[in-house]
Amino acid sequence: MTERATLGVAVIGTGKMGADHVRRIQEVTSGARVTAVVDVDAERAKSVATRVDGCTAFTDPAAAMSAADVDAVIVASPGPAHEAALLTAFEHDLPVLCEKPLTPDAASALRVLEAEQRLGRRRVQVGFMRRYDAEYMKLKSLLKTGQLGRPLMLHNRHRNVASPPGWTSEMLINDSVTHEMDVTRWLLGQEITAVTVLTPAPSGNAPDGIRDPQLVLFETDGGAVVDVEIFVNCGFGYQVQAEVVCERGTARVGDGHAMVTNAAGRWGGIIAQDYIERFADAYDREVQAWVDATRRGEVTGPSAWDGYAVAAVCEAGVRSLEDGGRVAVDLVDRPALYR
Repeated sequence: MTERATLGVAVIGTGKMGADHVRRIQEVTSGARVTAVVDVDAERAKSVATRVDGCTAFTDPAAAMSAADVDAVIVASPGPAHEAALLTAFEHDLPVLCEKPLTPDAASALRVLEAEQRLGRRRVQVGFMRRYDAEYMKLKSLLKTGQLGRPLMLHNRHRNVASPPGWTSEMLINDSVTHEMDVTRWLLGQEITAVTVLTPAPSGNAPDGIRDPQLVLFETDGGAVVDVEIFVNCGFGYQVQAEVVCERGTARVGDGHAMVTNAAGRWGGIIAQDYIERFADAYDREVQAWVDATRRGEVTGPSAWDGYAVAAVCEAGVRSLEDGGRVAVDLVDRPALYR
């Protein structure tokens, strides 16, 4: 198949994540350039567009996707706007890298899934960037060899310095633990069948009304048990760690010990302060892989099915948080397009 020339990309949403993707494509990624940016805030869109030669600012995603110099789309707008943007991209048969969530709930995610199936081919890659992190990739490769035996348990820790303004207890599940949901499914090759959320007394650092930290438990269809400590107001840094316990050994990633210094009677390292810093290389690798695949006429990486499955797990998690106890995950049968 003939490889497409330089890819013209429209970035929808120019907030923190969208603006970082614009920078990434212009400064890091090869084979693509940003030809359009979209934001409901016209001035913000113009501000981003003026920094990129040949880039046009839009407030309407449909108008941007109709532009002759747009070959592909990155959706980095807030989750509630994703469904409309994805369906519009399908109308134009444009490949899409959609930041998580695919959509905010399982019903809308299922509508996207069904619309993509009507196209008869994949158009969407979901932005679960941990699959492109060097440490997680090594862990996945190790598990695939089978040398440690069958995975029995997976322990995860996910800590943020502080929650953003306006966060709720439910957002710990929908906006943070969503990553552990996907990485559990990917590392183990198993679907999550049930969720239980336990909450200790909230930290004194948590804003009023937010149940933080939380301990989230997953059960899988392969018999594994998974736990996630989510603590979004830990105060000291951004940490993401995972340890797989298998029949013949364990493997752990995320300790962040790439460099340890010894000076002035102390030893130690640096803790990243946010997700963009911690996963910068993963984002770079993810976007480059998407561009390369798109130029070949292919779609790879996490699919709309993965986005839908995570949305369904999120719903079960929020129900457990609200009502207590174990909640089963309700999934439709996996369509043939995603097998």
